[in-house]
Amino acid sequence: MEGYVGQQFVGIDLHRRRSVIVRTTAAGEVLERVRIVNDADRLASVLARAGETPEVVLEATYGWYWAVDALQALPNEPGVHLAHPLGVKAFEYRRVKNDERDAADLADLLRMGRLPEAWIAPPPTRELRELVRHRAKLVGLRSHCKAEIHAVLAKCGVQVLMSDLFGLEGTALLDDLRAQGRLPPPYAARVASLRRVMDTLDFEIDVFAGLIRGRLTTDPDLAPAYTAVRTIPGIGPVLGAVMIAEIGDVTRFASADKLTCWAGMTPKHHESDTHVRRGRITKQGSRLVRWAAIESVQILPKTSHVGAIRERVAARRGRPIAVVAAARRQLEYVYYALRDHHVRALHTPAAP
Repeated sequence: MEGYVGQQFVGIDLHRRRSVIVRTTAAGEVLERVRIVNDADRLASVLARAGETPEVVLEATYGWYWAVDALQALPNEPGVHLAHPLGVKAFEYRRVKNDERDAADLADLLRMGRLPEAWIAPPPTRELRELVRHRAKLVGLRSHCKAEIHAVLAKCGVQVLMSDLFGLEGTALLDDLRAQGRLPPPYAARVASLRRVMDTLDFEIDVFAGLIRGRLTTDPDLAPAYTAVRTIPGIGPVLGAVMIAEIGDVTRFASADKLTCWAGMTPKHHESDTHVRRGRITKQGSRLVRWAAIESVQILPKTSHVGAIRERVAARRGRPIAVVAAARRQLEYVYYALRDHHVRALHTPAAP
């Protein structure tokens, strides 16, 4: 097969340090199996033997950014595809599973047109996601520190009577506990340490919030969408940034329903013969998008469009289901805001 000059399909089983590459013909015959140390030059040397415009697939696994960027920069212009991890989960149940089989199966799925593909976000979108996700991680760490302080006070029998321990009254209580020495030294040291960590996290959160805001307001491609999505009641600068960063190019979704399905906010559907069962939402999608959509509808007034939906569903099926239903409608509004830069439904009278 050394003289083969037709279309080639390349499967890459990518790992942290080493990867396996399998090149196949259009008929599925294996041309080469090779294991390389992860390096852009080594990857390019193998793909140089794949002819012009080969079709390449790798799984959306740990650290795939560098490999996709290296492949897209090659002179033989390969078509790069990203396999969705959920779509190739069946690999785990084979009797024989190794890296070469995984790479060959990826190439076969691509060759047969049955590859479950994930979207390859362009570098600017990935950079914005890094900022947004890191800020979310910092906020989570700060919340963890707050929970630990509550736990320490509970161990010491200190009653927290205010609703926010970290507001003005709560901060005064913590200062008094330290000044009067009401906590045993180990517990007082832990609280003081957690408060210092929280001060550092507050600074870092503000830094990344500024970086996100600067990128979204100065980029001519993102600024109109950022302005439009914040006109939706319940969505402010933070939630709007999450929506834009995680959703990316909204035109890849044919309709608002496709976006809600991608976000994992549609119910599961199991059907066999005459038996049909619809369950809870799938949650197979962006966790941050689901969180932002649900947070944005929690305290909306019942006079708003989405608030009216929440109250109407809550009267029949309870608050939790109503919040999810309202969040799904909110995400539909986000779709139109990102696509059209305005939401006509917000300017029509709400249904009684």
